[in-house]
Amino acid sequence: MKNISRRNFLSKSAMGLGSAMLISRFPLSHGISELPKTVKIPIGFQTWIVRENLGKDFQGTLKTVAQLGYQSLEMCSPPGYKDLGFGPLMKYSAKEMKKIINDSEMIWESSHYGMDELRLSLNERIKFAQESGQKQMIVSSFGLPEDAKLTDWLKCADEMNKMGVVVKNAGLRLGYHNHHMEFKELEGKLIYDELMKTLDKEYVGMQFQVAVISVGYKAVDYFRKYPGRFISAHLADWSKETNKQVAIGQGVVDWKEFFANLKLAGVQNIFVEMDFSTFKDSINYLKNL
Repeated sequence: MKNISRRNFLSKSAMGLGSAMLISRFPLSHGISELPKTVKIPIGFQTWIVRENLGKDFQGTLKTVAQLGYQSLEMCSPPGYKDLGFGPLMKYSAKEMKKIINDSEMIWESSHYGMDELRLSLNERIKFAQESGQKQMIVSSFGLPEDAKLTDWLKCADEMNKMGVVVKNAGLRLGYHNHHMEFKELEGKLIYDELMKTLDKEYVGMQFQVAVISVGYKAVDYFRKYPGRFISAHLADWSKETNKQVAIGQGVVDWKEFFANLKLAGVQNIFVEMDFSTFKDSINYLKNL
């Protein structure tokens, strides 16, 4: 998300979980017949939003979110995010974390990893993903400085291609998550398009951050421009009137169009990533879309 600055793994902004209103549990067997007509894949959330609470009460926090109707989650790698709220989770093994998540009636398909983390311990992190049953390993950012040159971006993309070969050979899928910064121009070229040209689609998929609608970039346009390149998406909505993020369905994103193009894009997982105060309204909208 634009205002979180997780891109450099240095942000210390806090979004507490607060108190949650418990509502009737959404049936969870992960069967398509029990899912909404429009949303035909499990509705997930990014754990970054509740990181402070996860560190204090891992199981309790997950159950609270599950009671709102969320069916899957995307974790942040505890070692890579140990100073950003996920450090307390390092006491669990991959299998122990998976059991706690599954006991909360959610599935764990994906995690965010830092670029430096994978540079230093790629094989160990692959083993962690395998043992926890993950299918996707997402690089959340290259961690480049604001004055990075286009050549710096493309050098990282080439490096990620090499990582992607190793990850694919291990039976997993490597992906890249964008923030707003990829939708800026360097040397007269849009960074995101240059990354799409450089990243090898056979080894690196993309996780699209829908929040870039706030700077004029629409997810569906990119799904159509680069079909089959996207493995997951972060969901967020935005209001022109208030110039702020709002719950899913209360902003400018055409969600019926979005979901109608997921198959074309290749998206397998979706994760809501906004302030926790929007979670209830967002899940209710998605369940009834």
